[in-house]
Amino acid sequence: MEIKDTYKTIEIQTEEILFKEKNSKFFGYAFPVSTTDEIKIYIEKLKKQHFGAVHFCYAYQIGTEKIEFRANDDGEPSNSAGIPIYGQIQSFGLTNILIVVVRFFGGTKLGVGGLITAYKTTAQLVLENASILEKTIDIRFKITFDYKNINKVMRIIKEKQLDIQSQKMEENCELIIVTRKKNAERIFDIFDSIFEISISKLD
Repeated sequence: MEIKDTYKTIEIQTEEILFKEKNSKFFGYAFPVSTTDEIKIYIEKLKKQHFGAVHFCYAYQIGTEKIEFRANDDGEPSNSAGIPIYGQIQSFGLTNILIVVVRFFGGTKLGVGGLITAYKTTAQLVLENASILEKTIDIRFKITFDYKNINKVMRIIKEKQLDIQSQKMEENCELIIVTRKKNAERIFDIFDSIFEISISKLD
């Protein structure tokens, strides 16, 4: 069974998208995020930008191994806003993303069905205009060894085209290397089998 070690996300914040329905205006945005703290910052920013908007509905998904997600209706009828937005994140197969739809009420009620369509459509338009990219899920290892074994270690790093994230070259050497998840077990075994070299996985 092949290990899935890639995920899709957006590269940069999207341009503002405007969707109109019966005089209500829906402004859509997507942001690349990796922590919930970033989410609060973006929503606060939009609240300042759209002073007078009634609803700031959003959905996000963070993580590749352990998924964290939330859908928020922000005062709209239950499941009429956050869930339709989240549905678009899922249908595009994205993670590490926040989508916010800001609504200005136009005086005519849309009903639950109308709201679901409006929020879903706005989120879909946002993602259709986003630059989506595929990234690899990487695993980091720490390798420790005596300086006399440096050639052995460097030969493997070169052969396997591993990225060195940081290095400390003294009498006792320490390297932090990065590899794709699907190669991680093999890389671990190679270093682990060499006498006088120790390897451990980092979080």
